[in-house]
Amino acid sequence: MGCSIILKNALGVVGVIIIIGICVVPIFKLITLMTMYYLGSALCQPIADAKIVKLLSNMGDTFKLLLAILCSVSVMLIIGVTIIVRVSNSSAMYS
Repeated sequence: MGCSIILKNALGVVGVIIIIGICVVPIFKLITLMTMYYLGSALCQPIADAKIVKLLSNMGDTFKLLLAILCSVSVMLIIGVTIIVRVSNSSAMYS
């Protein structure tokens, strides 16, 4: 019985590490795209029309919002996996 709980905990830790590994790549991509749009907006400001600068700035804001959504969903997924591991361990404790 004790070995099954240790195995469940190990699989839970591996699952959380895999989820973090899967979520890190899109987070870095969104950070890169966001900074590129902000940098493009800053570089185009002296020579381009104000509408183009505003468009690039708004695209950077959109990627910032997407980054916030992705980070919050990643955290919720990690919390969900840890709750499932915890519930399975507590049910094994009572039997």
